[in-house]
Amino acid sequence: MPCLPHDPDRLYELVPVVYRLRDADQGYPLKALLRVIAEQVDVVEQDIAALYENWFIETCADWVVPYIGNLVAYEAVHDAGEPEAGGPPSAAARNRILFPRREVASTVRLRQRKGTLAALQEVAAETSGWPVRVVEVAPQLALVQNVSYPYPARGRIIDLREADALDALAPAFAAFNTAAHTIDVRRGGWTAADVRAYVWRLRPDSISSAPAYCYEEASPNSFLFNPLGIDTPLVVRPRPLAAGVTPGLLDLPTPITRRDLEQDVGAYYGEGRSFQIWQGTASALVAVPADRIVAADLTDWTYRPVPGQVAVDPELGRIAFPPTASRKQGVWVSYHYAFSADMGGGEYPRQLPQPAGTVVYRVSQGGGPSGTFSRITDALTRWEADKPAAAAIEITDSAVYVEPIRISLAADQQVILRAASGARPVVRMLDWQNALPDSLAVHGEAGSWFTLDGIVVIGRGLQLDGELAGAVVRHATLVPGWAMHGNCEPKRPTEPSLEVNGCVGCLTIDHSITGAIEITRDQARTDPLAIRLYDSIVDATSVERTAVVGPGYLCAHAVLTVARSTVVGSIEVREIALGENSLLLGAVRVCRRQQGCLRFCYVRPGSRTPRRYACQPDLVEGAVADAFTRGEITAAERDIVIERERLRVEPEFNSLRYGDPTYAQLTAGCAPEITRGAEDQAEMGAFHDLYQPQRAANLRTRLAEFSPAGIETVVVFAT
Repeated sequence: MPCLPHDPDRLYELVPVVYRLRDADQGYPLKALLRVIAEQVDVVEQDIAALYENWFIETCADWVVPYIGNLVAYEAVHDAGEPEAGGPPSAAARNRILFPRREVASTVRLRQRKGTLAALQEVAAETSGWPVRVVEVAPQLALVQNVSYPYPARGRIIDLREADALDALAPAFAAFNTAAHTIDVRRGGWTAADVRAYVWRLRPDSISSAPAYCYEEASPNSFLFNPLGIDTPLVVRPRPLAAGVTPGLLDLPTPITRRDLEQDVGAYYGEGRSFQIWQGTASALVAVPADRIVAADLTDWTYRPVPGQVAVDPELGRIAFPPTASRKQGVWVSYHYAFSADMGGGEYPRQLPQPAGTVVYRVSQGGGPSGTFSRITDALTRWEADKPAAAAIEITDSAVYVEPIRISLAADQQVILRAASGARPVVRMLDWQNALPDSLAVHGEAGSWFTLDGIVVIGRGLQLDGELAGAVVRHATLVPGWAMHGNCEPKRPTEPSLEVNGCVGCLTIDHSITGAIEITRDQARTDPLAIRLYDSIVDATSVERTAVVGPGYLCAHAVLTVARSTVVGSIEVREIALGENSLLLGAVRVCRRQQGCLRFCYVRPGSRTPRRYACQPDLVEGAVADAFTRGEITAAERDIVIERERLRVEPEFNSLRYGDPTYAQLTAGCAPEITRGAEDQAEMGAFHDLYQPQRAANLRTRLAEFSPAGIETVVVFAT
């Protein structure tokens, strides 16, 4: 939409000079009136200028897409929910899923190609927004051979010597499976009239030029790709795909196997590909040549590469140099890993809000323009000397910073410790002091603000105290359990990742991942802390541990607002003002239940909460009670059925270990009351805004619409 120049006095300048002189004598009342009128004139002119843009699907506003869709007989999928006119930004995001702009634009063209595999492939990708590969089932079915017309490649059992065929049996590679299947006539089975659409829900995220983690427990020449010191499977960086081309193994975010890497190192390794390894310092890196890379199984670190080779295990994200190699320089890596959403620290693009007049101090270990600091503490020292009212310490690379950080804010001072957009730095806190805590400590006087943005903190947590007016943690990660073993098990599972002491006014956690939150506050002399939790995961490392608590496991003196979030662990707070579209996996104990409410949430049975509306398992328990009232079940059966229904709607996750690719992702078999239990029929929890139920329903409907008569389409989640 075009943006016209705005001059608030342009109408006033059209008034004859004589009237402007009289207006000046009276204090410019006419000028003020015409300024108000000019604002509305600007709105009308903007709308008129946008009329031409709204004629075309490529440039029209989001609200126009359904109307253009109606002109070409594009109908919304009602099973995925009804589109909303106007409303908050979340409603607009949901409407973009229900009415995909690209599919509306291609509706007429795709109808002309209806029934072809290429059209199904294209409509699947444009409808869902996921990487999709559409496969015909008929060529994969076993058949009785005719001696006159033999098909030697079909209808035979798997050759156990064909390792590639065996690897393709894994769910992530089922789309490339060439093994023969027997016919299964059940719905969703394997018949000659089936088409299967394999969907990759996990997206590939990048880490660029980051120091590898030296795993000294194995040897000084053993490294992990992930700088957090955990095993991380590497995934393919998908190549740009031309229209009408069926995606192959290198065009989708599939995991990289040892066998694939062994067969074609150049397809995965190198500049602009899935991963790369360097040696040297941050300012002088030398890439390891591709001919030195060998694929190996480094499960037990028993494999030893020969001199001149570098062993890589892409399935675990491990690197091994020859034991005879004398390394005096560091190892740096770039790689791609899989995760569900843009949450926590990451190199994904994001906005960087800041107050007007903010002074920016940039930090980079790899060098940068003049005035760039190499350490965070150096930038903080300069900031303390300059004493600006608002400042941002911006880290511009994805390096690991190992240094003690303590920030003291004066009254009404603001500071932002953030990563630049496209960077994911890691701050590793160590045991710097014997008798004092070594957390990332922030102390503030009255009226001060602190923001942590886009950074991963490991080794210790974040500690806030003093009289901070507020603190914000956005798109950041405070590693649950402080640090992890190589298998993603937390090292300090009972330690909080976020401690709030003193008289801090409020705490906002947005699109972040944190461990447990502990609030220490004088209940007699201070107001309760306002905690706002949006689109985030608070992980106490177990549902039996406490995620939000006061000192000594008492009720925290806090008022909690939680929306579209997943909380692993119990919650013990003074009050919950609002909870909506969230998964509260542990017991919830609220001291003051007269105010506030929970709506469209999962709440663990036995919790003490304010009033609840449309929550689970309340709804299924109510349905059982109604069946008992109608005499459909007996009193003895009622308790059994209630317990069974509670277990059925209990959320099921692929993993609850931070560091796993499927961390906090609901399983495909999770109850629909959870996967579509939010207010807008999206899933409850931290991944609500992915609108996966709407995408899947839209995909199934469009595939059925564009498939030939008698063909059944099946959607399979590869990840």
